[in-house]
Amino acid sequence: MSADTPEELAGLRAAGRVVAQTIRELRKLVRAGITTAELDAEAARIFASHGARSGPRLDYDFPGTICISVGDEAVHGIPGPRRLRDGELVKLDVTAELNGFYADACRTVAVGKAKPSALKLIGAAESGLKRGMAAATAGATVNDIGVAVQGEVEKRGFAVCGALSGHGIGRKIHEEPTVFNVALPGPSPTLTEGLVITIEPIIAAGDGEVVEDGEWVVRTSDGSLSAHAEHTLVITDGAPLVLTA
Repeated sequence: MSADTPEELAGLRAAGRVVAQTIRELRKLVRAGITTAELDAEAARIFASHGARSGPRLDYDFPGTICISVGDEAVHGIPGPRRLRDGELVKLDVTAELNGFYADACRTVAVGKAKPSALKLIGAAESGLKRGMAAATAGATVNDIGVAVQGEVEKRGFAVCGALSGHGIGRKIHEEPTVFNVALPGPSPTLTEGLVITIEPIIAAGDGEVVEDGEWVVRTSDGSLSAHAEHTLVITDGAPLVLTA
């Protein structure tokens, strides 16, 4: 969607605040021994306290409030009885709907003391996100974002999972345009002022190829660690307005 009125922007900001608070609170709870179901229950509690609802459940009947992916799970991990272990990486992918508006963000968190290589992977995803956001200005193209993300991630020695991407958002989770994390040939949509998108580098320590595992989960095909960083933002004629910070 395009946020064209003060009321629309206010609605998006409110949804973004719910997402940001949920991620902040869940990060405090991440520790060895907690289950992903327990983290999901806390997300549900926070959503309910704001009158928000789970975007993935509303739009896709996802069997959880949020997506929680661990280790080689790149996206769409289903909360359940799995207990987190020291050194693992857990991705907290939170999408909230509030009064008809959606916002979406993800952070990758190390459980306890992770290996330096795993922390570097998290850093590369976060840095890729920052580079992508810096390229996201009115008049630029979606491909400019992909060039920025891919260049930063590969410079740090990791691979982008090119089959996975960001997207437009606002009245549904997934809207146009698709926001690729890699450089693609050919014409690319122009970013316009007010456009609401997510930028979300999903990267791997291996070759970046992914495979579906069941109905929901997407894993790295080589079993390598994955990291994911994401914000929802509004395009402006300068730096984008980040809604989920």
